[in-house]
Amino acid sequence: MRNRSSKLFFSLLYPTLFVAILWVIKLFEMAFDYNFFWYGLYPRTLHGLIGIITAPLLHANLSHLTSNSLPLIVLGAMMFFFYRPIAFQVFFWVYLMTGVWVWAAARSSYHIGASGILYGFVTFLFFSGIFRKDVRLMALSMFVVFLYGGMVWGILPIIQGVSWESHLLGSLAGMITAYNFRKEGPAPKKYDWGTDEENELIDVSGDQHIEPSSDSDSTEQINIHYTYKEKDKPNNS
Repeated sequence: MRNRSSKLFFSLLYPTLFVAILWVIKLFEMAFDYNFFWYGLYPRTLHGLIGIITAPLLHANLSHLTSNSLPLIVLGAMMFFFYRPIAFQVFFWVYLMTGVWVWAAARSSYHIGASGILYGFVTFLFFSGIFRKDVRLMALSMFVVFLYGGMVWGILPIIQGVSWESHLLGSLAGMITAYNFRKEGPAPKKYDWGTDEENELIDVSGDQHIEPSSDSDSTEQINIHYTYKEKDKPNNS
């Protein structure tokens, strides 16, 4: 129980710290009446290259930051709880690939916000369970769809002022990362479905009895009797 509590604590710790950094940056902007959007990602320009690193740390306003904060903590906690051995690597590659691809292919405008990482987490958690064919992780995939399935509309250019390119390319980064790490991380849980023997021993204590032998030999023989039953045969349909 203590190990599980410790695992849950650290699973929440890392994404919460990341979100805390986002809030510190935003509150600094508000306190000093400053705007860091110049450090956003501007595609296909030299000064926009820094945005590959800095753009996910910046948000347009409190509403933008608030909408990203809770999903980042929830999905990040899932990532570190179920995929802890590879969680940092997944975060790094989703972060980097999303930024590079947005810089190379997005519209000529400043792109800021952590939504690309958020979409990468969603698709990683969804496709990783499918690629691994792990019952537990596939159940997690369905749970993620239940929680954030509506985010699929964010990858379409239907809302003005939203970087749908970051959403789309972040999703692609998450899917590729899930495939790349499909053989790393948590091992599938193995289930014991029993043996295929025709008969099984069912007597352990209640139906066994011990009889001393009446043989005159100096070494007393003990006979142990067991009761067996034949397994039920499946009905043919």
